[in-house]
Amino acid sequence: MLLIRDIFYCKPGKVRPMVEKFVAMSKLGDKKGMPKMRVMTDVSAERYWTVVSEMEVESMDAMMAMMQNPDAAKEFETIMKGYHDLVDHGRREVYNIEA
Repeated sequence: MLLIRDIFYCKPGKVRPMVEKFVAMSKLGDKKGMPKMRVMTDVSAERYWTVVSEMEVESMDAMMAMMQNPDAAKEFETIMKGYHDLVDHGRREVYNIEA
């Protein structure tokens, strides 16, 4: 089992619009049978204006299959349209869940 964590450092004042995009993606993912996504904002983090999303997947193959699903891709693309205007930079972390 893997934990996939996407960390986005938003531009000032752009956290709420980014959270709204991730909440919409989470709802769409639920409808498409994807793993539950958690969306978090910082209380205290490396930087202000941080948005984090997490989900657990069985394997990298399972994650890649989800990302390459053409049925869902267009809908996710529509939700995330313009997100570059909200974000300064970000990164993805992938962890093995050991216990």
